[in-house]
Amino acid sequence: MRLGLALGYWGRGPDPGHVALAQEAERLGYDSVWTAEAWGSDAFTPLTWIAAQTSRIRLGTAVAQMAARSPVTTAMHALTLDHLSGGRMMLGLGLSGPQVVEGWYGRPFPRSPLTATREYVEVIRQVLRREGPVEVAGRFHSHPYTGEDGTGLGKALKPITHPLRADLPILLGAEGPKNIAQTTRIADGWLPLYWSPLRTDVYEASLADVPEGFVIAPMARAKVCDDVAEGLLPVKAMLGFYIGGMGHAARNFHAALMARMGYEDEARHIQELFLAGRREEAVLAVPDAFADEISLVGPRARIAERLELWRKGPVTDLLVLAPDPHTLRALAELNA
Repeated sequence: MRLGLALGYWGRGPDPGHVALAQEAERLGYDSVWTAEAWGSDAFTPLTWIAAQTSRIRLGTAVAQMAARSPVTTAMHALTLDHLSGGRMMLGLGLSGPQVVEGWYGRPFPRSPLTATREYVEVIRQVLRREGPVEVAGRFHSHPYTGEDGTGLGKALKPITHPLRADLPILLGAEGPKNIAQTTRIADGWLPLYWSPLRTDVYEASLADVPEGFVIAPMARAKVCDDVAEGLLPVKAMLGFYIGGMGHAARNFHAALMARMGYEDEARHIQELFLAGRREEAVLAVPDAFADEISLVGPRARIAERLELWRKGPVTDLLVLAPDPHTLRALAELNA
């Protein structure tokens, strides 16, 4: 099981320690470093900044949001950074939810998310293969554009720049069972949002036909500390926000996932509190047991024991949200 460093997206401003943390992860033998985006900082610019100040560690987006860019624009970002980094780029994509897609990006959320995702990936694959002009006559993506509001003058094109790799890895952040199953067919890897080594059966059916070499790379917050309850607070804060605030009461993919993992009543209660403006209570309502099983928190010996559970399952890459070099070093030693 390889280790990766997940930096997430910026909050109020850039984290001045991210480059140093990525450099330390590279020195410790981490395989990859990952950036993200929501509705603030973008994923590609910080990754390029890190690429310029590292030499070996692979570079991934976990995730770049599909609604933020047309698929050819995303392909341009990926092939450009792949060249500049000497072939270290990995493209992680996510569809997000209706609240973000329509509220922030000002685009309609696709009524058929699986079809939209499949078409998006196909466009990127065509750009990277550069076997001919990009031509997709899809329901959501049309190249050239053939809509009634167009001029009809669009011309099928292939990229001027020759991509460094036609097989640049594409990974998808999928949550629903059908979406995960499709991911195993159209992508090179999957980026689970929550992964519990105690509940791998939740994904068993969706992962039934995983091809050889398929990457399964969940994120897990890690913290070497004496007080487990205190160490879990950032995990609970993240869960409270995602389950309570990253979606509508009637359509929240994160809450639905938590329910499938055995915490349906708790997910509903967290949503109710968060949407009522009682955010601190929503965070405290996140069960310690759930926060604990999807993270690696506590004394070094406890983390070592729990890390073995992650290593025994189908996970190929563990993307660690670790805020300090001490925890990064401990995990590198324990995973050696």
